[in-house]
Amino acid sequence: MVPEKIKVPIKTVTLEKTMTGEEVKDLILEIIEDIDDEADFDSLNPEEPLRDQLDLDSMDFLDIVMELRKRHQLQIPEEDYPRLATLNSCVEYLEPLLKDATKA
Repeated sequence: MVPEKIKVPIKTVTLEKTMTGEEVKDLILEIIEDIDDEADFDSLNPEEPLRDQLDLDSMDFLDIVMELRKRHQLQIPEEDYPRLATLNSCVEYLEPLLKDATKA
């Protein structure tokens, strides 16, 4: 008796090229703009907390984390949230994680 072949659906995932620091910065700003289309980036200081400069509340911040998860399958532990306080700290924290990130 020959076993039947079973077809299993396969989700296609493509490996993205390594993102540069500038691309990570652009990604964060793009996500913030998607959350708050009135965000003003003109006077943004990359060393100052994003929450203070852009008037982001805790739900906005969680939306950023969820977008990173949705777009790049990144699981950011809650204890690492303080590492996403400034634009520069976001780049510093996310660049190595996005090195091998996948995009669905």
